[in-house]
Amino acid sequence: MWVTPKKSWRLAKEKRRADIDSLTLTATPLSLRSPRLFEKELAVKLVQHASDTAHRRTFACALFLLITLLSGCATPYVAPRNAGLVTPALHDTHAVMPDAYVLPLTRWQPSAPPRAVVLALHGLNDYRNAHAGVGPYLAARGVAVYAYDQRGFGATKDAGYWHGADRLVEDALIMTQLLRTRHSDTPLYVLGESMGGAVLLAALPHNPPLAADGIVLVAPAVWARSTMPWYQRFALWVTARTLPGKRFSGKGLKITPSDNKEMLRALGRDPLVIKQTRADVLHGMANLMDRALAAAPHVAMPTLILYGEHDEIIPKRPTCSMFAALPNNPHPESRTLIYPNGYHMLTRDLQAKVVWQDLAAWLVEHNDPPPSLELAPATRADALSWCNATN
Repeated sequence: MWVTPKKSWRLAKEKRRADIDSLTLTATPLSLRSPRLFEKELAVKLVQHASDTAHRRTFACALFLLITLLSGCATPYVAPRNAGLVTPALHDTHAVMPDAYVLPLTRWQPSAPPRAVVLALHGLNDYRNAHAGVGPYLAARGVAVYAYDQRGFGATKDAGYWHGADRLVEDALIMTQLLRTRHSDTPLYVLGESMGGAVLLAALPHNPPLAADGIVLVAPAVWARSTMPWYQRFALWVTARTLPGKRFSGKGLKITPSDNKEMLRALGRDPLVIKQTRADVLHGMANLMDRALAAAPHVAMPTLILYGEHDEIIPKRPTCSMFAALPNNPHPESRTLIYPNGYHMLTRDLQAKVVWQDLAAWLVEHNDPPPSLELAPATRADALSWCNATN
């Protein structure tokens, strides 16, 4: 169809506006999308708009005006600390933090005294049920598993709002100490999946230190700002300061967090899984990931790192940056396992039992090679070789 130049310009303008409006409805699907994915898509649209010769000057002026006005705009929201002062306590179904904040808790206990104890931290927008598969599996093999809803997620107070990285880290440190007191004669490990892995890493430089005998990092969220292009950093900065309460559902992004489609459908039906993420939560998550990557040199205790080659949530580049930042002389019991068929949600993928077997073997017998060792690197050096070979 032929249109006049004026109409053509108007139609193009309307199409660009529709593209960006559509993007804000499709960014960050469910709980499984990294903050960076939404930032990248939004920024790409803005850059494409700027590259249009007819509108480049207008875009530059608008961008300058936007940055100038941001000083008077909203700031990312952080939920206030709970009003209370109590002694931390661990109960059968929940734990109470020093500010009287309640963390719902699920336990999977072996029939005999445990050979090891695991504290499990879930990922962004998920909750303790993320470990409902691996928990009973480990319990059947003599490992007691405790999983709690992190502050702002699951069944906690003010779920859906960011409560600050400091408080997430404090909760993990306190929970670890509570379990250390309860199981004083049993090896204690902390497992962090995705965001939980970031919380765990950020806790390592803390003084007093994490009261654990070892850690497990499952696809840890280490996509720090230093590992992303400028347009991703810019999109996050702008959105967090102009639309901090904007919620993103992320429908439409073609990203596969797991090959277990039935599990993903179940997450979509679960009312405790957050389906729409606030922009300021994504901003807070980015701050946490900055801290997590910066803390990698502090990994000194026995550590098991698990990562899937098909991970589209925390990609290879930041993960390899973490590998490079780990100490040159890691603990002799540390292992890094990279699964050729693994996705981001390794403990819930279709091959989850392979991961469970490796995890159980490492927790109970550090010196025994994991069952799938022939499929993956075993040391930091092997992981770095994998990074270089597949670049």
